[in-house]
Amino acid sequence: MTVLFSKKCEIGLQAVLFLSTKREGKLFNALQVSEKVKQPKEFVSKVLQVLTVSGIVGSKKGKNGGFFLAKPAEDIRLIEIVAAIDGMEVFEKCVLGFSECGDTHPCPVHNTWGKIRDEVHNMLMNETLKDFKSKTLDKLITL
Repeated sequence: MTVLFSKKCEIGLQAVLFLSTKREGKLFNALQVSEKVKQPKEFVSKVLQVLTVSGIVGSKKGKNGGFFLAKPAEDIRLIEIVAAIDGMEVFEKCVLGFSECGDTHPCPVHNTWGKIRDEVHNMLMNETLKDFKSKTLDKLITL
């Protein structure tokens, strides 16, 4: 069950982390990626297309085509993937959905959630795909 990101975003993060563990420029079709992240091919394909439009993932059409990282893993921050798929609303709006929530009119969880939200945002801003390569490799081996 997801708490912070949509299922689509989770799959996008997993797919891009998988691609980051491979040799630069190596192509993987949607079926290969879907098998690694254990999600339906059609869904993975749609997520990869969104990431292609955003410039995080590249694609090559045709019989020998597939998906690859569009830039080096050290140049892709996790926040870029989240922003491309889910947007930044989770970091900008009230977690409970109140329209008038802020420091002057806080909702019941504003102060606690604000600290957690800021920590998550900072982690996503500061970490690159390269930072997670070895941990991702370990996780993919156990899948």
